[in-house]
Amino acid sequence: MPPVVVFSTTSDIEASVVLALLDSQGIAAFRITGNPQAILPMSMSPLGEVRIAVPENSAEDARRIIDSHREDVGARVVRLRDEFDEIETRIGYRFKDRGLLEHALTHKSRAAEDVSGGVADNESLEFLGDAVLGLVVADTLFRQYPAYDEGQKSKIKASVVSTQSLAWHAEEIQLGDHLILGRGEEKTGGRFKQAMLADAYEALIAAIYLDGGLDAAEAFLCRELKDAIDAGATENFVGRDYKSALQERVQALGHSLPEYRVAGETGPDHRKIFSVDVMVGGEVLGSASGKAKKEAEQEAARLALARLQ
Repeated sequence: MPPVVVFSTTSDIEASVVLALLDSQGIAAFRITGNPQAILPMSMSPLGEVRIAVPENSAEDARRIIDSHREDVGARVVRLRDEFDEIETRIGYRFKDRGLLEHALTHKSRAAEDVSGGVADNESLEFLGDAVLGLVVADTLFRQYPAYDEGQKSKIKASVVSTQSLAWHAEEIQLGDHLILGRGEEKTGGRFKQAMLADAYEALIAAIYLDGGLDAAEAFLCRELKDAIDAGATENFVGRDYKSALQERVQALGHSLPEYRVAGETGPDHRKIFSVDVMVGGEVLGSASGKAKKEAEQEAARLALARLQ
């Protein structure tokens, strides 16, 4: 018997919710992306229609289950066509094109699982978001602190746009709850990985920029980053150097100087993430990741200091 389409949507996350719902009820279901008349599923666009199909003898039960769970799906309440309301409320921005938001939340692990090639990941948006973020922060620092020299502004900017800072902001808006991940990343805690959260945050910035223009992106970032930029204006913050502080601390304790070791590298050449361990006397005291080795070393040193204190 041919499969029967029981649900259609332009939202990949909504399709995933329905698939999980049917699976939990013991109904085998699969997605069809693009033209249903094609011999092989093929997408007309990265944000095209997704259809959920089931065996013909399960179609009636599948439709009944979907209809009865449109407001209460899975472990938490989700209205299928309003699945982005929560994140939009947290970020204070309503998308005209919610497809951009969905695109920003889609990790490459999810795209890799779609054999039709119809799901686009957020890496290109990350690249654009990084540029928008850098421009807005640099412009804000230029206007807000005209008396600061280039070195001072650069230190503040580096801290504000660091992986750790962006991941923290992502956690504040619970961005990880809304990431669209592949099964592997889901099982290995992808929603809580700092680098992944930071990348998704940059993709979100790009999505806002594409949907509402630079003014919308700037308004979002000014709300989000104001405290971090203001904190950077203090002399103590600008002069803070965790690596130097850690060196002084371990010497005062009679230990050998800290050593920094690159534990791993991930990502393409233009978007590498470096993982760094700081070691004292052969013991790892702190580990961190960042888009630059120096950034990762500073964060690892900060964690080591916290541990020693």
